Amino acid sequence: MNQLLLKRKLEEFILEDVGEGDVTTESLLVSGEYRCANIVAKEGGVLAGSDVIIAGYEVINSDITVELFKRDGESFEKGEVLATVSGTVKDLLAGERVILNLLQRMSGIATMAKRAKSVLNDESIRICDTRKTTPGLRMFEKYAVRCGGAYNHRRSLSDAVLLKENHLLASGGVKKAVEAVRERIGHMVKVEVETTNEHEVLEAIAADVDVIMFDNATPKEVKAYQQLVPGHIVTEASGGINLNTLAEYAGCGCHYISLGCLTHSVQSTDISFLLIEEEQR
Repeated sequence: MNQLLLKRKLEEFILEDVGEGDVTTESLLVSGEYRCANIVAKEGGVLAGSDVIIAGYEVINSDITVELFKRDGESFEKGEVLATVSGTVKDLLAGERVILNLLQRMSGIATMAKRAKSVLNDESIRICDTRKTTPGLRMFEKYAVRCGGAYNHRRSLSDAVLLKENHLLASGGVKKAVEAVRERIGHMVKVEVETTNEHEVLEAIAADVDVIMFDNATPKEVKAYQQLVPGHIVTEASGGINLNTLAEYAGCGCHYISLGCLTHSVQSTDISFLLIEEEQR
């Protein structure tokens, strides 16, 4: 992740949570006491967000120390200690909620991405995400997808041309739309066209686009469309595919399957933050 952007976002998130001060912790006599805390997995999963722990506490107080026991992309089991942080009670608790919120969501995404790869069980097809991310959290969520072994689609609208149904309706079809964008974009920008039937697939082939998306196509339809597409054009299946139907697309021949569920329907991993009791120190 971009470290400067990471720090800027964490400053914003922590400020939102702390407000004018943590009245609970600051009112306690032990708020300035130096303590250690463990970040513990309450269920198994795949880690994503170790930089969030480090950078988050750096924002609060650079004197806080963080010891990581798992790296991003590594699996963990219920009960494992993922990291230990050391600092004053006030500082540790000031960052607890924001850091856990991000760590839980990112690890949930990484876990789902790894599961999706296992469900598909086809190394010839890459699983990727979509732009169906939480506003403000795209950087975190797309990084988490990579931690789970999947790939990123466009990070933003500026990455590539993707002509979808509304673009095609507005411009008069595939041929006119592709011609229009190619007159204006640079040679480094790829063009992808969303297709919903064989006629549109053939139009996209005739326009020699870089990528063809088979939208809401069944596995049988994807196989049929794939046979029409020349080898130099990348293909992607998308729309209506989830972990319950993903296995049916194994062997369909396309290069990518994009899953919105990786980010919009993920369940956060249960991870807790616990101060270490005095006798354990």
